[in-house]
Amino acid sequence: MRAQEITFLKLIQGEKQFQVPLYQRTYSWGREQLTRLWEDVGELVDQHLSGESATPHFLGSVVLAPGQFQAGGVQRWLVVDGQQRLTTLMLAFAALRDHLEQMGDTRGVNRIHRQLLVNEYHEGLDHYRLLPTQADREAYTACIQSRAEAGGSDNVGAAYRFFRGVLAEGQEASEDDRWVTTVGTVLKDLLSIVEITAESGDNVYRIFESINNTGVGLSQSDLLRNYVFMLLPKRGERVYQELWLPMQQSLGPKNLELLVWLDLVVRGHNKTKQSEIYREQQKRLQPMAGDEDALQREIAQLAQRGRRFLRIIDPRQEPSPVLRAALERLSAWGGQTHYPLALHLLDLVDGGTTTPEDAAEALQYVESYLVRRLICQTSTTGLNRIFMEAPKELETDRPAAEAVRRFLSGRRRRWPSDEELREAIRSKPFYWSGRPPQRSYILRRLEESYGSSEPVDFAKASLSVEHILPQRPTPVWFDLLADETEPDQTPQELHDLLVHTLGNLTLTGDNSKLSNSPFERKQQILDSSSLRMNQEIASTKRWGKAEILDRADHLAERAVRLWPGPIGGVKPTGEEWPGWAELRAALVAMPSGTWTTYGDVAELVGSHPVPVGAYLGSNPTVMGAYRVLTAEGKVSPAFRWADGSDRQSPQELLMGEGVKFDPSGRANPPQRLTAAELATLLGKDVTQPASYDPLPDGEDAAAAERFRAQLQKHWPEASAGVLGALDFWRLQGGYVTYGRHEETSCFPMLDAGTSRRPHLIWPMAVYPVSGTVEVVFQYLKDRSPFDDTEQRRELLNRLNKIDGIDLPEAKLELRPSFPVRVFAEHGEEICGVLDWFVHTAALDLAQRD
Repeated sequence: MRAQEITFLKLIQGEKQFQVPLYQRTYSWGREQLTRLWEDVGELVDQHLSGESATPHFLGSVVLAPGQFQAGGVQRWLVVDGQQRLTTLMLAFAALRDHLEQMGDTRGVNRIHRQLLVNEYHEGLDHYRLLPTQADREAYTACIQSRAEAGGSDNVGAAYRFFRGVLAEGQEASEDDRWVTTVGTVLKDLLSIVEITAESGDNVYRIFESINNTGVGLSQSDLLRNYVFMLLPKRGERVYQELWLPMQQSLGPKNLELLVWLDLVVRGHNKTKQSEIYREQQKRLQPMAGDEDALQREIAQLAQRGRRFLRIIDPRQEPSPVLRAALERLSAWGGQTHYPLALHLLDLVDGGTTTPEDAAEALQYVESYLVRRLICQTSTTGLNRIFMEAPKELETDRPAAEAVRRFLSGRRRRWPSDEELREAIRSKPFYWSGRPPQRSYILRRLEESYGSSEPVDFAKASLSVEHILPQRPTPVWFDLLADETEPDQTPQELHDLLVHTLGNLTLTGDNSKLSNSPFERKQQILDSSSLRMNQEIASTKRWGKAEILDRADHLAERAVRLWPGPIGGVKPTGEEWPGWAELRAALVAMPSGTWTTYGDVAELVGSHPVPVGAYLGSNPTVMGAYRVLTAEGKVSPAFRWADGSDRQSPQELLMGEGVKFDPSGRANPPQRLTAAELATLLGKDVTQPASYDPLPDGEDAAAAERFRAQLQKHWPEASAGVLGALDFWRLQGGYVTYGRHEETSCFPMLDAGTSRRPHLIWPMAVYPVSGTVEVVFQYLKDRSPFDDTEQRRELLNRLNKIDGIDLPEAKLELRPSFPVRVFAEHGEEICGVLDWFVHTAALDLAQRD
């Protein structure tokens, strides 16, 4: 085998075809990997545009083996390893090509298509420069050919849509006309790949096995340790015993790796990636080779920084009470974003440059910055980079707290003002912001701001976020809202705009009791709560729009006092409202073959259907604008393309993607994406998997009886079919568990793991009151074997063969549903699908063992 470092352009140029062998899994990169790559690309683009010399970014290796060659054909290469990288870059270029086409750059379109994506003078499969596995081939070729169905619901389509979105937003944000061209330059010439080529006749599958079944490799900190102690032939043993080993034992492997990276960041190497720790530290220490005194001092300094890092991850070790409290709050918030700045501040405290009180105030600004951005749903893109830059960029001639506040107040760092915070608390769907522990943390801090003489011990209390106006309201709630609707607004639309806002949320340990009960019943329960915010809600006579907005305003004033804002504290003028960026991101995230409504988009971004329609009407070039329809599923009469456009009508475009329309021009309801589904596609933590832990025996029996009673009451004709299917499931080795809320949902569970490694999966959830059966693709996509798109598609296809079930393929990452009444006549057919599900899981378990 031979290896060489090469650019992507040089790797693929010429009449070649890279074939992904059938034994490799399908394309699997998700949002996390794509975002990481795009951040690296963005960094290189910024360097290139600013005139800096941009060092190529090492993307990884690609292992190739010669394939079959036919005279006059393309030169074939089997991709033994590296198909994820190759496929991702091809999809990035397909997105860039289509972005340039939208800009009218015909020359750029042709250059990318002919030079990178296809073998221009070959037909059939030889036409494609990359040929994925058969499972991915249709989705991939749809993107390369710019077909209507490009950007479907599988990982290939999601990656294509991701790049379309970041290109559109990047160009919108950039003030440099060269931005798009520079992105192409970076992708072609500044992404470094090591090409490893096998010889003809090598056992390709054996190479693949050896690459993917090796033992655990050395970590970056392992490599650094080995290098350092190689340079300490005389003092190595003593330095290891006295400095390195205690540090390693106190931190553990993962935190030690993190410390070695943080050490570089606080020294000013703020662009170092965690995958490059060893190389950067080696470069820094190389001049000390031969000077064991200097190397010992370096390790002593690292160990000292390690003890400070322990105070960040375990604030109980911080001696100063005021600083300990600030560190505890950030620890409760979670995440590692603040680590570089927090470690830098502890360096200053221990070095005598600042006081614990000053550092604590600085960390309060950090907390405020993170909390305000979450409430206002400010994009987290670039957030890590901001905190990595902080140690190097802070002004040193000011107190630390003032320096941190000035740094975070920078215009491009987007610290929301008081005005923006108040507006977001009134209108943004807070329940979809951040992670559940962060939402609970904000409500907890708001409760603590009441200064109760007998505060709640949140460490012991088992509290969760509860909606006062329920997510699934009864008609009584809709009657209440009907009096407060605006013209052309339904009670359902008003409910959707209010239900997830902060003014409608609280903390309680009685979620299952509260559920969708009438407000009078909720008042009784909340009145006995020890939380002051719940007692306030209980003292309110009714609970509708006016009360929710009034509470939002009161909570906003508490939030403003708790979390101080940026210097100036004024909403920036001339800046676009952040909700429109979220709207554009949502439309890009929609898989082909789906549609949504103005109301759904309004609910997502915290607006109203009318301004959403006005925005799209004045910005008809927004990608995916044609997918937004009226509440009836019709194209808005006011919809217009930009002047001079000869594009097809929205209905024709949607039909080309596979959306069905009835004779009256209404789009197929199952293909509609709700606001919650749009939020899920944007990566928001909208819903948690329902509780599937078996309840205690007494509770379980009571829940089972409640489920049967609700099913019999609301869907008597389907009751026997549902219960029969659950009995069949138990015979196949599964078990059944139930939700804890008033509508007692039911989950047929299967433990497809071992006693040492449980592996719980479930195909669906049954809701007996609303009469829906959710097929839980959203959770299956993270669980073997259904993390393979083809297996989820097979489950969808088997269910769709049953009359009454119509699950859109575009929802393979969501939770589409079908009516529970289908069980009335097709219970046996559903049992057949469940039998296949269990058999597929059993085969996967056998292969994993």
